[in-house]
Amino acid sequence: MDTPNGDAERLPLSLILREEKIKESEEIREGVIIDYGKDGRVVSIEMLDASENVAAPQGIYYELKEPGMALAYA
Repeated sequence: MDTPNGDAERLPLSLILREEKIKESEEIREGVIIDYGKDGRVVSIEMLDASENVAAPQGIYYELKEPGMALAYA
């Protein structure tokens, strides 16, 4: 899949946790950015050049660790 500029190797991976305006961002490692809301909680996580870090993912797995919440697979 190509990006709008035609570069298939530079696709970012974004995980949006909450729909909230970003107050500040922190690059915790080269190419890994965490965005924070006004309350200091994480809003989103982004990995730049994800194709360099993720090779042929087979799916997405996440788990909500609250009583009564289900596991989800995509």
